[in-house]
Amino acid sequence: MSTSSSPRLLSLVRSSVLALAPLALSAMAAEVTLAAEVTPSPAATPASGSAFEDSPKAVIDEAWQIINQEYVDASFNQLDWQVIRQDLLGRDYASPDAAYSALRAAMRQLNDPYTRFLAPAEYAELTDQTSGETSGIGVRLERNNQTGAMLVVGVAPGSPAEQAGLVVGDRILLVDGQSVERLPPEGVLQQLRGDEGSQITLTVSRNSGAPRTLILTRTLIDLPTVEYAQKTVGGRPIGYIRLIEFNAQAAPQMSAAINALVDAGVEGFVLDLRGNPGGLLMSSIDISRMWLQHGAIVSTLDRDGNDDAISANRTALTQLPLTVLVDGRSASSSEILTGALQDNNRATVVGAPTYGKALVQSLHGLSDGSGITVTVAHYYTPDGTDISRRGIIPDVVVNLDDRQRRELFSNPTLLGTDADVQYLRAAEVLEETILANQGSPTPGASRLVRVPQAE
Repeated sequence: MSTSSSPRLLSLVRSSVLALAPLALSAMAAEVTLAAEVTPSPAATPASGSAFEDSPKAVIDEAWQIINQEYVDASFNQLDWQVIRQDLLGRDYASPDAAYSALRAAMRQLNDPYTRFLAPAEYAELTDQTSGETSGIGVRLERNNQTGAMLVVGVAPGSPAEQAGLVVGDRILLVDGQSVERLPPEGVLQQLRGDEGSQITLTVSRNSGAPRTLILTRTLIDLPTVEYAQKTVGGRPIGYIRLIEFNAQAAPQMSAAINALVDAGVEGFVLDLRGNPGGLLMSSIDISRMWLQHGAIVSTLDRDGNDDAISANRTALTQLPLTVLVDGRSASSSEILTGALQDNNRATVVGAPTYGKALVQSLHGLSDGSGITVTVAHYYTPDGTDISRRGIIPDVVVNLDDRQRRELFSNPTLLGTDADVQYLRAAEVLEETILANQGSPTPGASRLVRVPQAE
């Protein structure tokens, strides 16, 4: 495979996204960068003029054109894509929703869960999430699988939520007087978002205490996606960094975390990618370059057989020893970063096998505010490995049973603590690497020692 960065691949990176694994699609914990909208060619547009433009068929044809031009499989899963178009445009639609349903059904025939239609609300949610900023109150939410409670699991510093006194563990009961009992987390977050300067009323409880009512004013929020702390293993200071998703703010937040911990004198890092469903392709490349001084990062193959790669560019922020934590929910951009670090012997990977998503998507907005994601390429790790459906196998395998996983991830404050057995093993591996590197002629050089797999 090519190891140089071609202009074509750089263009692909700037207009592409790695669509979410199915486990994250419903949560919209997204991973996208906007691609340029594709305008239907004059030859492909029916001659009915403005009547067509004002009908739901216009959006259907926009989506069809994009898929026709970009989809990774030139055979369209053995479908006659022209016949599909004729069928879609030959129908009458009573409403946009009816057209959306027909378009979704047509796209499902591609048998590709990552090529999908997004209604306007879904598209807005996805673009807000991946931009790394939104107008809201600055919280992350999860529903407790055991109790069903809608819990605050993250509060942005300086946000309206923090100023109102919300803390991790608080339970959201009502939003503007409406119960959140039957809503998924993304549905509640949608309610929390709104115009900058508008107000929202929350009813919350803490530690099963009496409900209390808070009135908050929405503001523009940079969504926190990197959490970090200095920890100790064997008496040595190490840095722990958790990357939640690869949105547009992930790279600058990661850079700030690395630099702060290096300045604090840490001797190595544990990078936690567990539960990270992926994100912006460019974000995964930028972050890979923060850890990797040289070597290939990722290679892509499109439907025309173009095979290109992107490499590190000698801009690493640190060469201190590194271990990476992954699990079955680490997908897409998480796997690009993990594969780049593992294949270049830059890090020891600890945890459970990753999800196994090796496809690149582009995200397109349509004229009525809806959108589609379209698979445009297949990617490979630097060693040329296709991780589809098999994932990346850690160097040190540490599996959790269902109970351990439920207890750990239902309370994110336990991540990176003595209650986290995967983290403890990662810290042990990091200490072994630090000790092995003490004889390195260059301080801080990453001459890593692989540790045999262990259950």
